[in-house]
Amino acid sequence: MNYSKKTVKDVEVSGKKVLLRCDFNVPQDKETGAITSDKRIVAALPTIQYLLEQGAAVIACSHLGKPEASFDKWVKKQTEKGKDPASLTQEKWQKSLAKLSLAPVAKRLGELLGKEVIMAADVVGEDAKAKAAALKPGEILLLENTRFEKGETKNDPELAKAMASMAELYVSDAFGAVHRAHASTAGVADYLPAVSGFLIQKELDFLGGAIANPKRPLVAILGGAKVSSKIGVINNLLEIADTIIIGGGMSYTFSAAQGGKVGNSLLETDWMDYSKDMIAKAKDKGVTFLLPVDTVCGDKFSPDAKSQIVKAGEIPDGWEGLDIGPETVKLYCDAVSGAGTVIWNGPMGVFEFPAFAKGTEAMAEALSKTSAITVIGGGDSAAAVEQLGYADQMSHISTGGGASLEFLEGKELPGVACLLDK
Repeated sequence: MNYSKKTVKDVEVSGKKVLLRCDFNVPQDKETGAITSDKRIVAALPTIQYLLEQGAAVIACSHLGKPEASFDKWVKKQTEKGKDPASLTQEKWQKSLAKLSLAPVAKRLGELLGKEVIMAADVVGEDAKAKAAALKPGEILLLENTRFEKGETKNDPELAKAMASMAELYVSDAFGAVHRAHASTAGVADYLPAVSGFLIQKELDFLGGAIANPKRPLVAILGGAKVSSKIGVINNLLEIADTIIIGGGMSYTFSAAQGGKVGNSLLETDWMDYSKDMIAKAKDKGVTFLLPVDTVCGDKFSPDAKSQIVKAGEIPDGWEGLDIGPETVKLYCDAVSGAGTVIWNGPMGVFEFPAFAKGTEAMAEALSKTSAITVIGGGDSAAAVEQLGYADQMSHISTGGGASLEFLEGKELPGVACLLDK
């Protein structure tokens, strides 16, 4: 995939109406609907401010949550959850949609920008079209939740065309959604010239750079629960990495594949042969493949579990591995100390439990001290680095969990492929 894409700085935006796809899929309080973290809104500000300062009229759009865009689908989902179909009314469905309105986002965005954000009552309805038509340079309009349109997730050309008809240029800045071919993430690029915003440009520079032209040696740290979710990543990284480090729940499948005892640890028996193949493939390719040499295990999956340190492959019955051990920490920290580029995706243990966060914390600390380019894949590894207080010492923390994973697999991302090449 070509990672060199045109950005907002490569095109004329002054006096133009710009359809800007943001990632405003913010976490909210279930009871009150209040936004609990505005990080994604803040991340969109540099692109929005640039466009407004350059005299563009900005029509922003985003999805929020997973609303059911048709009444029938909503009824089916609720019935599957055990609700009485007779109690499911149109009114209740409309209420469920109202909870996922972008109106609170418009309010918060307005506070951050220090100016009014005009809110549309729909996506491509009369209100949105009228407000978009009246929008002046330096003004910003936010369309309603794109997933209120049932054609959004199907990448319906009619919906994409209707959204595109309101603007003269499309700017994509929602990296968290570029792995999906939806109407607002890819479809609109069939009808408008399409470029990236600053957020996506940064992702392409760091993630793309780490894959296509890394400063060597390239060390990849892979953790998380399952081998099955990282197959594509391991396969792709075996072609480009110098060292691969394995931690987290997935390491126990590798351990069992080599005849080790893993007690009650996470184990994917169907993937044991694959794990063996990966170790052999790494050897053939001359890639250093590091697995834990010791493990911190607990007598139950709980923050207050009793713990003990055992050699890898020697976890007693009734116990489960919850973190990498101190010898492994030393081995892994040594491996990253001389790296040119480090990509990290997935924690080393159950970092949510303080007693089993030491391995993840030690890796974060080691990365903060290295002179390497450090790229943190989104999701749990990003959450861990932020929670442990090392976020500002990393070169780049990806804003997209699923998207960064597919990026590391070498897959083409529809929301990036549709942008104009430099």
